[in-house]
Amino acid sequence: MTSGRFIASKLRFKGTLAVCATAVSFLVIIVSLAISSGFRKEIHNSLSEAHGDILLMSRILPGALDSISGIREIRPAVYSAGIVKSGLHVRGVRFRGTERSDSTSLMVDIPLGFASGMNLSPGDRMLAYFVSDKVRARNFTVRNIIDDIPGSDGTVTINANLEDLQRLEGLGKDEFSAVEIVLDGPERDRDRQKAKAAEIAYRCGRQASSLSERYPQLYDWLDLIDVNVTAILILMTIVAGFNMISGLLIYLFRHTSTIGILKSLGMDNRGISRVFLRISSRVVLEGMAAGNALALLFCLVQDKTHILKLDAANYFLSFVPVNLSPLAIIVTDASAYLAIMLMLLLPTLFISKVDPARTIRNL
Repeated sequence: MTSGRFIASKLRFKGTLAVCATAVSFLVIIVSLAISSGFRKEIHNSLSEAHGDILLMSRILPGALDSISGIREIRPAVYSAGIVKSGLHVRGVRFRGTERSDSTSLMVDIPLGFASGMNLSPGDRMLAYFVSDKVRARNFTVRNIIDDIPGSDGTVTINANLEDLQRLEGLGKDEFSAVEIVLDGPERDRDRQKAKAAEIAYRCGRQASSLSERYPQLYDWLDLIDVNVTAILILMTIVAGFNMISGLLIYLFRHTSTIGILKSLGMDNRGISRVFLRISSRVVLEGMAAGNALALLFCLVQDKTHILKLDAANYFLSFVPVNLSPLAIIVTDASAYLAIMLMLLLPTLFISKVDPARTIRNL
């Protein structure tokens, strides 16, 4: 153990306020990061489940899809416009037929907002009309009520069985309206989506569009959240840094005599600065650990209970979403810690101003 490390281990920084302030800063940083990531994950997953990451306009299943990497799931789909009547309520909707694990005919899943407006519950009958060259009616049964799809611009999508809509549209078993493609995790960010959509369009000779191209306003909103979170991270790091600077300055003033003694024993300014930076580092790490623990506890409770609610009309979700990425937390903690320690170099300049002869004479 070096002399500087030994001295640092014997000195105690009784800066409870500094520890608490640092803990609060890291709590806000990690929670902001988790909420931003949660919004992106929940909204993207909802859109992907409802539309696929990429929509390929093809009436058949192209064989070229089998040779394209990064695809997790291929979902043939049939779309059909209809009018639903329930009591005195009438509304235009879009039916979306996909393959299901159960093959029960004429069973549908409807969005929560639509169910509330039409006074429909699971098990209720739902009469729908389809108009083309002639009017056709189908009497569906509500199987489940699902969450509203974010950013749907008022369009109500009702999920039905693929075979029901194929028969309704007069399509064969291998004919569809389009093919929904779900990508692997690493391929799902905005830029990779567009690149993969372009690759699929080229390889299959069909038009293909990504979620980010079909819902640009929603992805712009998510990008704005990320900008706000970045601003919060910078602000809270600065707040934590200034709290530590004030705490360290007070600590240095109280230990002026200690600094003088160390100088008289031959320790230079840089060595003494390392002693007090080690002490400050210990305080920052304590605050970081406490803030991280509180943030993880909050995220765990929120993820399990959804205790904090949101107005889905404004935020696209009915609850505050959280998603923790260990790598993101490690990188953020390390970056904030490094920034705070660099800021703490400023108060250590006070050490060079201490005159050992004067301080020892005043003991």
